[in-house]
Amino acid sequence: MSTATFALLVFTLNEIDGMKQIMPRIQREWVDEIFIVDGGSTDGTVEFARENGYPVYVQKRMGFRHAYIEVLDVIKSDYIIAFSPDGNSIAEKIPELTAKALEGYDMVTCSRYLRGAKSYDDDLITAFGNSFFTKSINFFHGGTYTDAMVMYRAVHRKVFAELKLDTDQPFRIPERLFGTRICLMPLLSIRAARKKLRTTEIPGDEPARIGGERKVKIIRWGMAYYFQIIFEMIYRFERRT
Repeated sequence: MSTATFALLVFTLNEIDGMKQIMPRIQREWVDEIFIVDGGSTDGTVEFARENGYPVYVQKRMGFRHAYIEVLDVIKSDYIIAFSPDGNSIAEKIPELTAKALEGYDMVTCSRYLRGAKSYDDDLITAFGNSFFTKSINFFHGGTYTDAMVMYRAVHRKVFAELKLDTDQPFRIPERLFGTRICLMPLLSIRAARKKLRTTEIPGDEPARIGGERKVKIIRWGMAYYFQIIFEMIYRFERRT
C-alpha cells in the first residue's frame, strides 16, 4: 500500500442548494485539499463557499474539462477526486475511493452500475447512453468498465500528462464538428484502457440531483463522444505517444 495525498475538486455552476446540503457531510480530514472550482455561478455558490472557508478557483474558460485542466497547476496533491455537489456524488464514498487508490491504482471509479449500485438520476435515454458508450469503449478499446462515463473518480494527476489529456488537442475535432464542449471522462476511460493503466471500480449509487439545472446536452455530447470512441480506434493514441 502506498502513501499519497488527495485533492477534492468540487465543480460548481449555480449549485447553491446542493452546496448547502452536501458540503457539511464532507469531513475535511478525508482529503488533503478541497477546492471549489466554479464556472461562473451567480446564485451565491461562490459566496457560500468562501464564507465556509473553502478556497475557490474561478475558471478562465467555461466547461468541465477546462475546470479540470486549469487546476492541475494549482493543487499539490497526488490524486484528484472529481466531485459534484448537486447530490449526484455521495460524499461518504470519498474515504472508500481514497483507500482503494492507496492500493496503487492509477484510477478508481465510483461506478453507478457495479454490484447493485444504481443511478436515480438516469432516465431511459441517459441509462441507455451510459450503457451503450461503456460497452462500446470496452469492445473497441479493451476496457473492463461497468461505468466509463461517470465523473466521480479518483485519478492520479500524472495520468493527465501521460495520456495527453492536459491540452485542448484531443478535443478540438469533435468539439468543432458538433459545436459543443465535452467532458474529458470518456476519453480518459478510453486512453486508460488502451494504455493498460491500473484501474478499478467501487460501487456507488447516484442519487437524484438537488436543485439547479441538468446540464447534459444529450444529442451533441452523444455524437461527440461516439466520434471519440471510433477516432481513437482508427487513429491510435499509442502511435502518438
